[in-house]
Amino acid sequence: MAITNSYLKSVYEDLEARYGEQKEFLQAVEEVLECLQPVVAARPELEEQNIIARIVEPERVITFRVSWVDDAGKVQVNRGYRVQFNSAIGPYKGGLRFRNEVTLGMIKFLGFEQIFKNALTTLPMGGGKGGSDFDPKGKSDAEVMRFCQSYMTELYRHIGADTDVPAGDQGVGAREVGYLFGQYKRIVNQFTGVITGKGLSFGGSLARTEATGYGVCYFADAMLRDNGKSFEGKRVIVSGSGNVATYACQKATQLGGKVIAMSDTSGYIVDENGIDYKVIKEIKEVKRARIKEYLNYVPTAKYVDETGKAKGVCSGIWTEKADICLPCATQNELDLASAKAIIANGAIGVFEGSNMPCTSEAIAALKGAGLLYSPGKASNAGGVATSGLEMSQNSERLSWTFEEVDAKLKGIMETIYANCKQAAETYGMPGDIQAGANIAGFLKVADAMLAQGIAY
Repeated sequence: MAITNSYLKSVYEDLEARYGEQKEFLQAVEEVLECLQPVVAARPELEEQNIIARIVEPERVITFRVSWVDDAGKVQVNRGYRVQFNSAIGPYKGGLRFRNEVTLGMIKFLGFEQIFKNALTTLPMGGGKGGSDFDPKGKSDAEVMRFCQSYMTELYRHIGADTDVPAGDQGVGAREVGYLFGQYKRIVNQFTGVITGKGLSFGGSLARTEATGYGVCYFADAMLRDNGKSFEGKRVIVSGSGNVATYACQKATQLGGKVIAMSDTSGYIVDENGIDYKVIKEIKEVKRARIKEYLNYVPTAKYVDETGKAKGVCSGIWTEKADICLPCATQNELDLASAKAIIANGAIGVFEGSNMPCTSEAIAALKGAGLLYSPGKASNAGGVATSGLEMSQNSERLSWTFEEVDAKLKGIMETIYANCKQAAETYGMPGDIQAGANIAGFLKVADAMLAQGIAY
């Protein structure tokens, strides 16, 4: 599909002229605008109020220097970002990513996706994202703490429980969230739900850790069952081995599937007997080691080394034969060649567990071959949905049980699927969940923007 609507095309071309170097951001925008063409054609007020041009431009972009001292006493400097993209339906909400390759363009791409993902949850949350080119890997706890404290010393003035609520993301786990929250509380002298993903002892929510991984499986299960299929007896590939991938492995197994392969940036493992997610947790969360260590626990497993491949993306995993594929690692990890391998191996569906893991060419090939496909903004929404539930618990000074949160999460993911399906049908694209997700998320935000008028 290409952008043929003259209004949408002009908006995209203007954006491309101004932000040509921000490839991931432009990719995310193009994917959404392509799907919105029938909506814009049917609703002229969207062009009259220039909603598209307004929604692709962040309300606020904050960049700042982060100076901190390493264990050797040397002053280090990193860049910090927070992009507050859209607050039409609620306070900005989105994670913080700490990785070497973080750029403003990457944060804008993630923040733009977050607008629609948050809208799909049905919870009152706007879209935002933040982070830094600081990488916690290889750093001591003391170094990570000093960096987080310095980062929050600038960020605190731009966030708040009813303004902007950050969370964790890649490189920002329980340790980092704890340091960030502690510094915020120290500076403002308030204990508020200003950041989610907190520890259970200070306002965190049960099931938050598992939420994104569980959520992609709940979404996939709803879509599979609606098409007369299920996880039962299926071979499953889960790329990645971080938080999302680990709990996607657990839930896919609980739903009757057999996860046969997982990866990290160095390579991937294949266990024909089914990967044990508890071993992955031990390797990644306790030992902070490479996935190759899995062979020390399960000697019969296979390891394929992919060190040195472009951007550390482990693409060989998609050549393994599987029925269901859950890309849960990073953006653009699944390209056209990978999609062709998945199709050739007879897979029935690809359900995104991370943000934009499939390239545009890969998506077109998967859909063209008739595979079930769901975009990350829909099937990856479990994490932010549970963050929204954490915000509710903080506001009410309550703590719900794991079962209560998990049941709410499952209900939200099933509702997201139903809403995506209905939106696609309404605009003449039955079965196209990618289009349905973009349309359903967009309409909620656009209607709120129209109702609130233009802020001069």
